[in-house]
Amino acid sequence: MIGATARYEAVMPKSAAPAPRGSRSKVGGGRVLMWRGGSLWVSRDTGLVQPHAHHAIQVTLAPRQPVKLRSEDGATWVAAHASIVMPDREHQFDGCGQDVAILLLEPETKAGRMLLARYGQASLTVIPDDAVNQASQRLLDGLASRASDATLVESAQAIVGLLAGHVPEVDAVDPRITRALDWIRGHLDGPITLGQVAGVAHLSPSRFRHLFVAQTGISFRAYVLWSRVSAGMVAAMAGQSWTEAAQNAGFADSAHFTRTCRRMFGISPTMLDRGKPAAPGG
Repeated sequence: MIGATARYEAVMPKSAAPAPRGSRSKVGGGRVLMWRGGSLWVSRDTGLVQPHAHHAIQVTLAPRQPVKLRSEDGATWVAAHASIVMPDREHQFDGCGQDVAILLLEPETKAGRMLLARYGQASLTVIPDDAVNQASQRLLDGLASRASDATLVESAQAIVGLLAGHVPEVDAVDPRITRALDWIRGHLDGPITLGQVAGVAHLSPSRFRHLFVAQTGISFRAYVLWSRVSAGMVAAMAGQSWTEAAQNAGFADSAHFTRTCRRMFGISPTMLDRGKPAAPGG
């Protein structure tokens, strides 16, 4: 989905872990672009985000000045122009007041599986690659020059290609699980049970549960929750109220949606000051 665009400005909660010296606790204005299986978050004057974990590969890009990350609460902060955090790993990020682009990629996508194959041995990997840094700078330059959504998404996906490099062809997700994932995405507005989705995959619930974890690296219940919060964010960025977005994504109420967003993204959804969504490609 190209064209779900937002301007955001946030003040981070006081409960966030202490930041490295010189950090600021806010996120400045920027844009959010989302497409199937991935999203691009570009922010200005980026500060500290509290520890969180989500079911996405996170690529953090700061071509002008390095930012700081750590893979878990209490771990050593590392400085990087470009880095990758593996899915479902707790991490913390401090933008140190810089302009930052963050790519979130679902690990079940082909691009995600290629990144897992190359970088999956560590929770957090620093990428010392001049080509990636130059491409990241072009991405931020495109934002400054008001490039179209489609152009920015194309630039982001080109960076993913650079990061994947010459990874040998990766195995595709089992078609039964692919069918189940598609069904989940299409039924987020109502209850979803393991038995229902196991039936879609033509497997017993126990066999499906085992295969699902083996193929996605996450439990069925956790994946459904990730899909709900992602869908809610997309809907809200497209113009729905946060309450409507929460309900349409299957949350009991906006409070549950907010708690989940805070845990997965390190911020609550109401911290995003949404601008008028751009039309597709512009």
